[in-house]
Amino acid sequence: MSRPRHPRRPTQRRHLHAVPEPREHLGGVEDQELFQQLRSALRSPEPIDLLGLVSGLAEATDPRSGDLFRPRDEQPQRGPLIESLIGTPCAETTAALTVLHEFLDDTELVEAIGAELGQRQQPMPRWLARLSDAYGSPNTWFVFHTLGDETSYLIDVEFVGGRSVSAFVTVEHNLGSVVSEARFAPVPGDELAELLRPHLDQDTTLGPTDAADARAVLEDAVDHGRRLYPQPEGEMWPVGRPLLVWMLSLLPDGGQLPERVEWTHAEKDALTEDFFASRFGRPLDNPDHRGLLESVIWFGTDYGRGDPLRWSPASVSILMEDWFPRKVVADAAYLAELPELLRAFTRYCHDLTKVRPALTQLTLDVVDELEPAYQQVIHADRLQGPEALLANVLGEDFNARRRRWLAEAVGGAEALRNLDVEPLPDEDFDWQDIADDIRPVVGQFLEACDRCADELLDVEHRTAMRRFLRRVAIADPTIFRRKASPIRGAAAVAWVICRANDTVGTYYTSLPVAELLDAFGVQGSVSQRAEPMLRAIGVARQPPGTMDLGAVDLLTSARRGAIIQWRDQEW
Repeated sequence: MSRPRHPRRPTQRRHLHAVPEPREHLGGVEDQELFQQLRSALRSPEPIDLLGLVSGLAEATDPRSGDLFRPRDEQPQRGPLIESLIGTPCAETTAALTVLHEFLDDTELVEAIGAELGQRQQPMPRWLARLSDAYGSPNTWFVFHTLGDETSYLIDVEFVGGRSVSAFVTVEHNLGSVVSEARFAPVPGDELAELLRPHLDQDTTLGPTDAADARAVLEDAVDHGRRLYPQPEGEMWPVGRPLLVWMLSLLPDGGQLPERVEWTHAEKDALTEDFFASRFGRPLDNPDHRGLLESVIWFGTDYGRGDPLRWSPASVSILMEDWFPRKVVADAAYLAELPELLRAFTRYCHDLTKVRPALTQLTLDVVDELEPAYQQVIHADRLQGPEALLANVLGEDFNARRRRWLAEAVGGAEALRNLDVEPLPDEDFDWQDIADDIRPVVGQFLEACDRCADELLDVEHRTAMRRFLRRVAIADPTIFRRKASPIRGAAAVAWVICRANDTVGTYYTSLPVAELLDAFGVQGSVSQRAEPMLRAIGVARQPPGTMDLGAVDLLTSARRGAIIQWRDQEW
């Protein structure tokens, strides 16, 4: 499989099958497109046809998959779809309900479907009638390229009667290790692997992998992809997401995620010094190139695979076309030196990691190709920093949507108008209304957060963390009754408050996320621990890179001052 010279851009979504929006009632069903598609899929000898169609229906009506900026009442709703299928008893709707019963994770809907299926008498194909007996094959495969932009996994599910469905799933690492495409085929995985093998080039590895580990990696990549905005789109993604999630659930569990290597300041400094002492970097050893390399290494360690030695046509494209022009706030003369540094650093890294010269040249060719456009962009008037990201996401009506977003971040338009920069007070934790049985665990959260504030942050952050912790404990006490590490939970509290106040994770701050978490003695991401806390206090899903809590009393004076500047400025 040859490597693309540029990262894939989102393509127009093409569904496995056209998926009409659900209607309140399927009157005159035989004349409707959905009914005709179900009939055709049910008559197909291959399970993939029906599974793919119903997967598209499940995805289109998943509340987690809607457009963040489209009103909820304008998006397809799952409840009315299920009601319509239940209210129209025929073989086609029975087939759809049978698949949805396996695909959905909404307990109430699954129970309603199960009750209805218990009354249906229509005969189904053997594989479908015994869909719950399908099982995942223990034989799984992975495909990996030397430059590491993506890893693909090949899994398959076998049905009663001998039919199979394979999934070839691509995990894109430049986007943060998320599923970017899944293709499905009506053949066993081992057979598909053998069909792929002759088409692989010398830089691509195909080999077996542990099924449980593959499940862990892919479930994590699916979950991360849900939080990405805009989400990756391909010919069969994300409409195939419910099908893939179901297939993964049939594989063995207990797998391990590959550990992400966290680079320390000392290791980054050592890499910098080694580069500038090498034949590649010695001619560029000056303050500007050192500053640029610091940003390049920041990108390499904190984004994608987290490996600053890995450079490909795709990764340098992201760096030059988006990340540097948007993320690095500096004058044009300084930024103009990036291509020269990037060429030298790529040569150094590829020499160190023994990448073939031909692949190195492919990456250098992309730097050459992109440099004219890069120079034009950095010398033009443009948005930078967070407002550039928002403008890219929100489009032409940027100012109006920006004001609405700012209002949502602080709790409403009136709160935005009355915003001030008075520091948050030093206040004690308020134990009133907190359930007695969770107080010891909440106390452990509190102690760890207070210690972090004293060591790394300040009184304002301590107060904000105490207020956030109290609200979560009152809104959902079950979070503190689970058998989970209180220290990791406390780190999640600190991460939420620091992200909401732009204290960590931005170019403008000196505190890396890894250093914040290190204060608690934890490693890796704590975003999953934070999610139930955010849901408990009503914080909706947001674009990546943002943390808007909708509460002005959780924002420090510095953060409120920055919002005031945004409020009063036009772009």
